[in-house]
Amino acid sequence: MRCGIECLRLTERFRCLTKGQEPRFPIATATTELAVDISLTRSRLEIAVPFFWKIRSIHRVLPPMTSLKPLFLSLAAAFIFSSISKAEEPTYDIVVYGDSSGAAVAAISAKREGRSVIWLNPTSFPGGMSSSGLGATDFLGKRDTFGGIASEFYDAIAAAYGEKYVRSFEPKVGLQVFKKMIADAGIEVAYNERLDRAPNKGVKMNGKKIEAITMLSGKNYRAKMFIDASYVGDLMAAAGVSHTVGREPESQYNEDMAGVRRGDTKPRFHYTQKDKDHFIKQVDPYITPGKPESGLLPKIHKIENLTNGQGDKKIQAYNYRVCLTTDPKLHIPIEKPEGYKELDHELLLRNFEAGDLRMPALIEPLSGTSSKVDWNNMHAVGSDVAGGNWEYPEASYEKRIEIEKAHQTYIRGFLWTLSNNPRVPEAIRKQASKYGLSKDEFIDNGGWPWMIYIREARRMVSDYVMTQHDFEGKRSATDPVGLGSFGMDSHCVQHFVTESGHTQNEGVIWRVPPKPYGISYRSIIPKKGECENLFSPICFSASHVAHGSMRMEPVFMALSQSAAIAAGLAMDEKTSVQDVDYAKLNKKLLDAKQVLKP
Repeated sequence: MRCGIECLRLTERFRCLTKGQEPRFPIATATTELAVDISLTRSRLEIAVPFFWKIRSIHRVLPPMTSLKPLFLSLAAAFIFSSISKAEEPTYDIVVYGDSSGAAVAAISAKREGRSVIWLNPTSFPGGMSSSGLGATDFLGKRDTFGGIASEFYDAIAAAYGEKYVRSFEPKVGLQVFKKMIADAGIEVAYNERLDRAPNKGVKMNGKKIEAITMLSGKNYRAKMFIDASYVGDLMAAAGVSHTVGREPESQYNEDMAGVRRGDTKPRFHYTQKDKDHFIKQVDPYITPGKPESGLLPKIHKIENLTNGQGDKKIQAYNYRVCLTTDPKLHIPIEKPEGYKELDHELLLRNFEAGDLRMPALIEPLSGTSSKVDWNNMHAVGSDVAGGNWEYPEASYEKRIEIEKAHQTYIRGFLWTLSNNPRVPEAIRKQASKYGLSKDEFIDNGGWPWMIYIREARRMVSDYVMTQHDFEGKRSATDPVGLGSFGMDSHCVQHFVTESGHTQNEGVIWRVPPKPYGISYRSIIPKKGECENLFSPICFSASHVAHGSMRMEPVFMALSQSAAIAAGLAMDEKTSVQDVDYAKLNKKLLDAKQVLKP
């Protein structure tokens, strides 16, 4: 906005400056009256005045200077205020953009190394899913597979409960710990700053390097290095970095868990948890049972020639990780949401009526309380919205909000249905009705989590793509910057109609690795020939299968810290991120207590 200052209105002010005066004045912009305190010194005039005298000297045919005075004064004012505008856009060593827990860790790491850093957070809170409901963290006891700042975070969580180790925690505790770590490090954070994703607006490139990025607020941020630590990879995509969305075919990386994976496959070699997360009863998929002409129930697909191993652009389901409580003092009743339609939950009800009496939820107690739980999806039909998120990774901000609202409506409706609908088995109805949202969590949002659980979005495609072969120990990265240890895990991608005319889940995979495995440095940077000053430690380079194992919060934190350290090394060595000396990086990572080997 300040670049649009009406220079002609400043002519008289400029005359004052030529006399050595320092004015203070309000400046009118096109959209608002913005009072800006500006102190212009003679040093700026020493730049401006010779500049315009030089212009005059080029053309001897120009009339006397007195006739050019109004133009001279106006141009000089414009020049000076343009320089002020640029001066107000400092160049940081590192800009961290993102909403994840990794974004917080990257900023803290950079600051500790003495770098000038700003964290541009598109949300209003720090910590990502580790502050927004993901209390039952999926490292499953493999506490020795990560160190560094991630370890500090989980140690601080445990200390908040007076323990040395906890398996789970309340969202508010995760938030408190992140806030303290950020304050202790002195991190500059700009909240609610979203990248301008309009074509040719959000990212200014200088050759193969990002020079600056522009937010929807109109603010520009310049840096030597950028880290995209967002769950969706918006900055990475806007910088023109190669990426993908969806599932590779089995043939692309020779992965026997890749692509389509039908739940009616016998045996399910791609899934080792028996019938969990699958239909175990025959459930009719049509609006009017037995009548295909009536149409399919919501979120069910009939796909001809659906075969294991096929690739597509679909991703695993999202949900909200709601924190529920049975404590009457904290209990917020879950009401029927606006826009509720019983038809949206007909598949759930029919599954019960077909004889599946399993509680459709993974309910994990949270530390520090006997009443709070992390409520997650489980079994045939749960709180996941299969198929409701396929557009999300590359959708506009407005479309993403629409998708988030649809998820919230469905999940609130799911919880209300479990507690109130007489078609739900009585035992399940009684258990579900004990729970409500918690008054002391997400206080400014009525107890509802701030963030949707983005299990998968864009994935970068770099010179090293992490695959099932890394996971299974058939290949090992020579440049590890963190470890993965969780099972290859994908939630349901879609409900589909089998050839027998019944409903089944597709896309659910699970297999446990033989041991923790190294994650390549090359998987968090663009391929050679692409952007030379960008890291992507959240939307890293991995196949759909490998991503399912790597997508854990502790891994995001570890990779983000490694990215920040590598960014500093690239600056010190005056090189691209692709040409960082790994031997030097390895030493710095170990000095930072990162864990790089099982």
